[in-house]
Amino acid sequence: MSGIVHGCIVPHGYEVIPPLAGPEHEGFAPISAGLAKVAERLKAARPDVIVLATPHGFRVAGQVTVATNSFAHGRLGKFGHFVDVECACDRTFASALIEAASAQDIPVKGAYFGSAQGDFSILPLDWGAVVPLWFFHEALDYKPDVVILTPTRDAGLEPLVRLGHVIADVATASDKRVAFVASADQGHAHDAEGPYGYHPASKAYDEAVCEAIKRQDLASLLALDPSFVDDAKPDSLWQIAILQGVLERSPMTGELYSYNVPTYYGMLCANYERS
Repeated sequence: MSGIVHGCIVPHGYEVIPPLAGPEHEGFAPISAGLAKVAERLKAARPDVIVLATPHGFRVAGQVTVATNSFAHGRLGKFGHFVDVECACDRTFASALIEAASAQDIPVKGAYFGSAQGDFSILPLDWGAVVPLWFFHEALDYKPDVVILTPTRDAGLEPLVRLGHVIADVATASDKRVAFVASADQGHAHDAEGPYGYHPASKAYDEAVCEAIKRQDLASLLALDPSFVDDAKPDSLWQIAILQGVLERSPMTGELYSYNVPTYYGMLCANYERS
């Protein structure tokens, strides 16, 4: 079976990776366990390609960037420990995605770092990509190719939903098994001492996301008031919008594995599989 075979919403804080958690391990342990469980379900789906949307990649105003590099590599370090992730990029899938999205007037641009292709064409991965991919590589006995994209926040949610349609359509037209990963942390204003301060909207936003997953109703999140979202300070809604588009073309059932607020931002793990 080709096409979309798996989906998920996963967090990307450094400390979710056990070797990087240090003295904060206990607070992050429930989320680490949830992400490991998602990785096991992804392993069962055996994807050929992981299409991963990160909010922290190369961002261009008004555009969704899709990396067209040949390879990708990222390193994270904390508390004296380091982890590395390296993999090949699926340039064919990325090019097909860019072409199909552009034909539908979705604001998508291809982007690459260094050389356009070849051994020196290596995309630097941000933590939004490294954290999920590290868990996936730990679970898998192979490394699927990746397509890394970074959604824009200033073109509205509707184009991102349509981008999800295109991702599912390109996957269906290919002969590949494809997983879509929404790398996403939730409200970032849970702690008055945190960099974004405290706002009750963060708790309310996180509760809305958890309930939407449980009700199989991510679409409800697209109607949230923009000022409420701004107060909540999430980095998740845009990747979730893409996932919603994927689900509209390739229906899957979602399950919330874990939610916790171990620091100033909320984190959750949700898995999506075909019924």
